[in-house]
Amino acid sequence: MQRDGTSFVQGASRGIGLELVHQLLGRQPEGHVIATCRRPADAADLQALTARHPERLRLIALDVREEKTIAAAAEAVARQTKELQLILNVAGILHGPDFGPEKKLEQVQPEPLRHAFEVNAFGPLLVAKHFHGFLRHGQRSVFASLSARVGSISDNRLGGWYAYRGSKAAQNMFTKNISIELGRVAPHAIVVGLHPGTVDTDLSKPFQRNLPEKQLLAARESVAALLQVVDSLDREDSGKIFDFRGKEITP
Repeated sequence: MQRDGTSFVQGASRGIGLELVHQLLGRQPEGHVIATCRRPADAADLQALTARHPERLRLIALDVREEKTIAAAAEAVARQTKELQLILNVAGILHGPDFGPEKKLEQVQPEPLRHAFEVNAFGPLLVAKHFHGFLRHGQRSVFASLSARVGSISDNRLGGWYAYRGSKAAQNMFTKNISIELGRVAPHAIVVGLHPGTVDTDLSKPFQRNLPEKQLLAARESVAALLQVVDSLDREDSGKIFDFRGKEITP
């Protein structure tokens, strides 16, 4: 990864997204980071990082469920730069105040399904729609979306989790599609999905109790590993899904 380029992190207000911003600022001493979240004014940790790096970190509002905010964010980025070296889609949803992963068909409801697909699948696709032009330059670039092993159809042995599994499987298909199209117009762009492992964040909190020892990762561990994977990618990897160890996850 270039040390003086510009990275874009979508969904950066907390957890893995916030840690990505922190580590990118540390490992790119002359680079810039553009971070987005739904309400930047309420993102205290991001605001604190911006105060420490006022010349290198910029915050922009973006809600992946509202395409107009994605388009507006792209326009704002275009006023700052014409090229991005790294785009990271981090926003994701597994559960909310009124819903959780379904264990059986009777628990499937339209609104949680819609919400999961809008955030996990449609979000990265719409970001690609509005931001792919920033990758159409002559240098190596990466477009990566946080995926999940449970989105693998061939690896599904337990069933359940309909909204999350389905939306992540859809995201993986979109990743492949985007990689094919960008391969024609941006030959130096690499498009991948990244599985961060089970990370100690709000997303995994309700499901940590029965995890095997050492399976739960701190955000800093996961992010450091993910950025190493990003650094190791080449063009032949485009369209694939990798875990934080760099091992490919089959569809």
